[in-house]
Amino acid sequence: MTDQHPYHSGPSNRPSKRKLIYPVNGDLRQYLLQYGREVPLPVSYSDLQRYTYTVPLKDKNGRETAWEKVSYDMHEWEFLRQNLVRIYAILKTEGDMRFINHLDVARIDFCYFGNSQPFRIRIVNKFNDNYDHYYIKQADASRIYGLELEHLLSPNRITYLTHNKTLIEEHIPGIPGDVFINEHLSDPDTNQIRLAKEFVKFNERCFVQLLGDMRSYNFVVNITPDIEDVQYRIRAIDFDQQSYEGRRNLYLPQFFKDNKPFVDLVLKHLDQSSIAQYQAEERTMMTFRLASARYRIKELLDIMSLDNISQPEKLQQLKEELYAGSGQASFLKAKTMGQVVKRQLKQTLQKNLMLIPKTKRRFDD
Repeated sequence: MTDQHPYHSGPSNRPSKRKLIYPVNGDLRQYLLQYGREVPLPVSYSDLQRYTYTVPLKDKNGRETAWEKVSYDMHEWEFLRQNLVRIYAILKTEGDMRFINHLDVARIDFCYFGNSQPFRIRIVNKFNDNYDHYYIKQADASRIYGLELEHLLSPNRITYLTHNKTLIEEHIPGIPGDVFINEHLSDPDTNQIRLAKEFVKFNERCFVQLLGDMRSYNFVVNITPDIEDVQYRIRAIDFDQQSYEGRRNLYLPQFFKDNKPFVDLVLKHLDQSSIAQYQAEERTMMTFRLASARYRIKELLDIMSLDNISQPEKLQQLKEELYAGSGQASFLKAKTMGQVVKRQLKQTLQKNLMLIPKTKRRFDD
C-alpha cells in the first residue's frame, strides 16, 4: 500500500478542520442534468435551517452523539413533513407518489460536526413502523465529484440527487467503522483474515480515486453471509475530502490512527505477496469499471479538470508528493485537482488498462 513496506507506521494524519464549500459550476450542472441527478425538489437545505430549537440526541447506551433533534413551528413542520416524504419518493421510486400516503416524517436531525452539516430525515411506514433515512446537505462540487467517482469506479452504486444548492443522499447501511472496532472486531465469529483482505482493497480504492479522510467513522462495514462463512465490504459514507487535501497519506486509510486495529489485522494475517495480490485484484476490477463507463468518466474528469475544488498550496503539495511516490513527472504538470485525479487513475491503472482491448480502453488526457 506504500512504495516501501505495504504497511508501516507514520506520523498521525489529520485533515483540515474546515473545508470550503465549492459551488457547482455550469458544466457540472449540465452533467448532473444529463445523467438524471439534477431534478426539481420541493425542499431545499435552507428550508431546513429554519428550525426553532434543538435537543441533543443520545445513542442506545445514553452517550451523546454529534446529532441533535430539531423542532419547527407548526406551519414549517407541515410544509416540511409533506414535502420531505415527496423527496423520499423521488429518491426511491423516481417520483411515483402512489405510496406516500402510508409514509410520514418521524424525525429530523441535524449534525453540527463536519463540513457538510447535514440534516438526517427519518421516514417511517405508518402501518408497520419500519423506517429509513436520507440526508439533505449543502451542494458541494468536490463532494459531488467524489460521489460520482465512487458510483462509477467502486463496487458500490450511489443514489443521490441535486437541485441548485441542495444535495440529497441516500442512507448507506452498514456498521460504522468505529462501532465495528469497539463491538465486533474481537468477536470470535469475525473472520479476521477476510476483514484484513477487504481493508487492503478499500485502502487501494481510496488511493486510486484520491478519496481522503477515511477515518473509521467515515466508512461502514457490510457483512454478507457466504457459503460457509461471511464476506465483508467496507464502504465510504463521506465524500467531503475528494481530492482536496495536499498530503498524499490522507488518501490512504492505513495512515489514520483511528484505523490502527484494521491495520493490525493486516500485519497479523497477510504477508507482502498477499497484500500485493489483493491490490492487483482491486485495480483490475477498477480498470474493468473504468473501461465500461469510459465515456462518462472522461466527461466527468474533463469537467473536473477545469474546476477549482481545492486551494493552490494543497494542489502543489499533492502534486509533489505523488511525484515523489511514483516518479511520474506528469503530476507536476497538473494545474487543477481534477487533472491530478486523471493522472492518478492513468498512473495506477495503466498496466491493467494495457490488458484491455484498445476499443475499450480509450482514456486520454
